[in-house]
Amino acid sequence: MTNMMDSFMHCWKKFKLWLALSLLVLSSSGWAATEGIQIKSAELRLADDVYYLHAQMLVTPNPTMEEALRKGVSLYFVTEFELKRPRWYWLNEDIATYSRVSRLSYNALLRQYVVSGVNIHAHSVDKLEDALMVLGEVSAVPIITRNELTQQAIYSAKLTMRLDTTQLPKPLQINALATGKWDLEATPMVWTFKP
Repeated sequence: MTNMMDSFMHCWKKFKLWLALSLLVLSSSGWAATEGIQIKSAELRLADDVYYLHAQMLVTPNPTMEEALRKGVSLYFVTEFELKRPRWYWLNEDIATYSRVSRLSYNALLRQYVVSGVNIHAHSVDKLEDALMVLGEVSAVPIITRNELTQQAIYSAKLTMRLDTTQLPKPLQINALATGKWDLEATPMVWTFKP
C-alpha cells in the first residue's frame, strides 16, 4: 500500500509541475497577444438628423515602437470607416467613407506625448497610456444625414485602424518590411446598420 501511495504522490508532483509550466506558457503567450490594436466598440448614433461615428480602440505598441517613439520617431495611424449597402445583383454600393490620420509623437524637451492630426485637437499628455487612449478614441464624427439613407435598407459598416509604415523614416520602412516588428493593424470590425 505504501509503494502504491508513493507512486501516486510521485505522479501527482509531476502533474503539478506540468500544470504550472503549462500555465506559465499560456500566460506568457497572452502577454504577447496584448500588442496590437483592438476595436473595443463602434457605433453610429443619430443626433439632429445626422449619424455620428463613436468608437474606442485599444492601441498597444510593441517595445520597438515605444523605443523609436522616445527617440523622436513620429508614428502615424490611419483610421478608416466605410458604410456600404449590399446588393445581390451587383457590387456593394458605397454610401459614406471617413478617413483620419493621427500622429503620435514624443517631445523630449517637455517630456510629453502629443497626439495630433487633421480634425483632431492636439493633446499633450505625460503618460504614453493616456496618449494611446486619446489616439484610439473616435468621438462624434459626422458620417451621413438621415435623409441620405433608405429607411428599409440594411447597411454594412466597417471600421479599421493601422500603423502607416509608409510615414516612417526610410531605414525603418526597410526594417518594417524585413522584420515585421512594425505590423500594427486592427482586425476590422464589421457590423450591420439599419437606420
